[in-house]
Amino acid sequence: MTPPPPARTAPAPTTLVNGEPYPLDGALPVADLVARLVPAFAADRTARGIAVAVDDAVVPRSLWETTAVLPGARVEVVGAVQGG
Repeated sequence: MTPPPPARTAPAPTTLVNGEPYPLDGALPVADLVARLVPAFAADRTARGIAVAVDDAVVPRSLWETTAVLPGARVEVVGAVQGG
């Protein structure tokens, strides 16, 4: 008798951040996601030169604490770079 195949495990929920898969178990405020990705923001929660879009909609900085990123969302986090 052949043993049953191993149970398949569902893949961990993810979102796309800057085009790359990012594990995300549940809703996460934009501010918390930025804090995970940008150490300078995590230190003092100021967002100079950072912009965020979720599913192609720019999220104003004033809404970062109350706007949730959900599994499956597409997020772009960009930072301004000075130079010339």
